[in-house]
Amino acid sequence: MGKQRRERKREHYYRMAKRAGYRARSAFKLKQFNERYELLQSGNVVVDLGAAPGGWLQVAREEVGDEGFVLGVDLQKIAKLPYRNVKTLVADITDLSISELIRQNLPRPADVVLSDASPKISGVWSIDHARSIELADAAFAIACEVLSKGGKLLVKVFQGEFFQDFVQNVRKNFDHLKISKPPASRKGSSEVYVIANGFKRI
Repeated sequence: MGKQRRERKREHYYRMAKRAGYRARSAFKLKQFNERYELLQSGNVVVDLGAAPGGWLQVAREEVGDEGFVLGVDLQKIAKLPYRNVKTLVADITDLSISELIRQNLPRPADVVLSDASPKISGVWSIDHARSIELADAAFAIACEVLSKGGKLLVKVFQGEFFQDFVQNVRKNFDHLKISKPPASRKGSSEVYVIANGFKRI
C-alpha cells in the first residue's frame, strides 16, 4: 500500500470517528474485533487499560449497555463520559499494586480485559518492542488478577523477538488464543492483537 493510500485510510477512519462521536479513530479497531470475535456482551464488566482518550470506553459502553460496567485506566486523566456505569482511574498499569486498586473499583470480577496501551515511540525498533512487551505483560498480569473464570483478554503487542514468548505465556492461562490485526490498523504497523478467551482461573 502506497503512502498516499495509507494516509487516505487513516483519514477515512478519522472522519468516521468524528461523525460517530468517538474520541479516537482506534474505536473502530475494537468495533471490528467485537463484530468478528464477540468479545463484549450486554451486562459485561470490562476493564480498559491504557484507555485515554476514551474511544474504546465508548465502544465498550455501547456493547455492555446500562446493565454492564466499564472501568478505564490510564496515566492521563480521561475526560468524563456521560454514563453512570463508566468510571476512570489515573494510574500506572505497570505498578505492582494496580490489580488491587482495579478490583476495589469493580462491582464484581471482570468478564473482559482490554488493552490498547502503547509505549512512547522512540523510533528505535528494539526499544519500542521491549516497551510494548512490558505493557502487554502488565495487562496480562492484571487480567490474571481481575478476570472471572472463562473471561476474555484483548491486548495489543508490537511484533518482535519477545512476541512468541508472550503469546505462549498467555496461551497457558486461556483455553483459546488467536492473533489478529483489524482493518483499522495501519498496514505498515508492527502492532498485532492477542485475543484470548476461556480464562483458567484456579
